[in-house]
Amino acid sequence: MRKKTEKTAQLGLLTALALIAGYIELLIPMPVGIPGVKPGLANLVVVWALYALGPYEALAVNGMRILLSGFLFGNLSMILYSLAGAAMSFVCMYLAKKSGAFTILGVSIVGGVTHNVGQLLVAMAVLETKSLIYYGPVLLAAGLVTGAVIGILAGEVEKRVHLRRRN
Repeated sequence: MRKKTEKTAQLGLLTALALIAGYIELLIPMPVGIPGVKPGLANLVVVWALYALGPYEALAVNGMRILLSGFLFGNLSMILYSLAGAAMSFVCMYLAKKSGAFTILGVSIVGGVTHNVGQLLVAMAVLETKSLIYYGPVLLAAGLVTGAVIGILAGEVEKRVHLRRRN
């Protein structure tokens, strides 16, 4: 019973941290002028959880963060776009990590790029236009840069914060 309670508390804390990071991200103006370009601060918690706790825990934190932030700070379309990007990103990050070919930095970059690809594909489907593909290069570059920054930060957090993985 204690292990389950401790794990629940850990996941609640990480979800709260990701939610706060996501809220702070909403307050940061992005000078790019293209919808969807954000720093991805909440993904720092998700990438770190993937390494420190495992895929199920990281997925739970990511899913709860998206739903809570969508209901608190956004709307249903925000939840749809976030879930699409997060789902694609998470699957790709998990596979990249599992392959052993990527460091935490590489996994985060894969996540940043594929998150933007997932959101772009949903936007193209919802708006029924292929012309949004022209946003692709900017979104890919933004995903690369933000993924790298988040990966560097996640690597530093991993060095300094050690939670015991409970199964």
